[in-house]
Amino acid sequence: MAGFLTTHVLDTARGCPAEGLKIDLYRIEGDERIHLRSLTTNDDGRTDEQILPAGEFATGTYELVFHAGGYLRATGQAGADPLFLDEVPLRFGMSEADSHYHVPLLLSPYGYSTYRGS
Repeated sequence: MAGFLTTHVLDTARGCPAEGLKIDLYRIEGDERIHLRSLTTNDDGRTDEQILPAGEFATGTYELVFHAGGYLRATGQAGADPLFLDEVPLRFGMSEADSHYHVPLLLSPYGYSTYRGS
């Protein structure tokens, strides 16, 4: 079984999935940051496809950039500019070639948390 990467974004301030949040995926190679794809969360706060599908999965260092500012503006939670949270970058490593990596984001206008989910 080949590995793959997924996410789930929850809006903890409103108590619901974060629909319409743009996410960019990058692979980190030394000092280089290579953009692999952009996706947007659906009505369940997930992407319609795996962020990094099994056919493209490789171990290494990656970065997910969650465009929280656009989402917070669209949902009326942004507050004054500059926003406290705009882009939320999460850099992490995937070392197991046959594992499902799940990187959730719990988001509010003034804080976030993440963890390795299942």
